[in-house]
Amino acid sequence: MTCTRVLAAAVLLVGLPGCGAGQAAEDDGRLDVVVSSYPLQHVAEQVGGRHVDVVNLTPPGGDTHRLDPAPREVAALSEADVVVHLSGGLQPAVDEVLERERPDHLVDAAAVADRGPDPHFWLDPLRLAQVGRDVADELSEVDPAHAADYDAAAARLEKGLRAIDRAYTEGLAVCDGATLLASHEAFGYLAERYGLRQVGVAGLDPNVEPSPSRVRAVAEEVGRTGARTIFFEAPAGSGVADVLADDLGLATDVLHPIERVAAGETYDELMRANLAALQRGLVCG
Repeated sequence: MTCTRVLAAAVLLVGLPGCGAGQAAEDDGRLDVVVSSYPLQHVAEQVGGRHVDVVNLTPPGGDTHRLDPAPREVAALSEADVVVHLSGGLQPAVDEVLERERPDHLVDAAAVADRGPDPHFWLDPLRLAQVGRDVADELSEVDPAHAADYDAAAARLEKGLRAIDRAYTEGLAVCDGATLLASHEAFGYLAERYGLRQVGVAGLDPNVEPSPSRVRAVAEEVGRTGARTIFFEAPAGSGVADVLADDLGLATDVLHPIERVAAGETYDELMRANLAALQRGLVCG
């Protein structure tokens, strides 16, 4: 890594002084990897291991959708050894930066996100495993000396993700066709993988209030399907869910889209917590 590259990545976390006499940054041999959201951070850290320094443009608990890169973050993107991003509208400001100056080594997860405007592909662990393989390939191209390590790490990641997939498949086996009533439509990939039917009160943006006609349609769905729980995401709050629950006699529970992730929370733990919530709240069998 050059002094400029070290500065571009590290200044996201701490205010480093300029690279000058007596202040040159040490090159520790690791690759600078810049990602734009938590699920991609999880993959990059698991696959890259000790050979990479991963910087997430979205801070812990930050709103992924509203990320607008500051100049220092634009510099980090341009100077990174590898960039891992999901193009297509989740973070349009990042899309614009990368379109103006495409990195030499970019892993774009859009290849596995094929449900139109819904970006939440990582709720299908097998799709996330494919991104892990793509990251391993890109890291190996930049750093062939450690290609075997990246391949092995991607295989370990995939093994863990397949274990989560098996837990969902077995845990929801009697729930085929069950209605997943959610405060917003973030769970389409999960529903598709495990045979559920998502009904969202709002659309993909949890900050948009549903129309009266949409609320009436949801009430009709509840009456028709017998759904008993409305799921909401903790970061967005339970406002709409609480109102509907009171009106329709429903329970509420948390289902995490694994997007606005707080410090200390992990993908594996959140996915398993989501499974437990679904087992509690779905009307199955």
